[in-house]
Amino acid sequence: MFRTGLASSGKALRREVFRWGAAVVVVAGLGAGAAQGGEVVVANAATAPVAQAGLPVEARETLTKVLNGGPFPYAKDGIVFGNRERLLPAKERGHYREYTVRTPEQSGRGARRIVCGGVQPTRPEACYYTQDHYASFRRIAH
Repeated sequence: MFRTGLASSGKALRREVFRWGAAVVVVAGLGAGAAQGGEVVVANAATAPVAQAGLPVEARETLTKVLNGGPFPYAKDGIVFGNRERLLPAKERGHYREYTVRTPEQSGRGARRIVCGGVQPTRPEACYYTQDHYASFRRIAH
């Protein structure tokens, strides 16, 4: 944890940064009232891009299928991703869709996914890769 005390309009501004998995949670507030009127800002690895060449070959194959509109090997590919973890930028429901990234020697779908967002599924505004079933994301660079 990292704490700083800053002066703001005569009151001490408390800022605390916590490491929580892949997310960094920043809590800022004024003195003892921070819990009531404080602000919570969440940043995570989704802001650190990964080049397509840096993805596993199976992820690159899945991304190609997304951009081509399929065919997809798993029935759940293309379903709405709810972003319940709130690690991706906040968007309206239905913005994000998820796609399974095949994991060698895994009998089921495994933990790897690509999540893409945008109006047109074959022309996403942004795509993200997770290798740990939504615990962390990395934005895929164009």
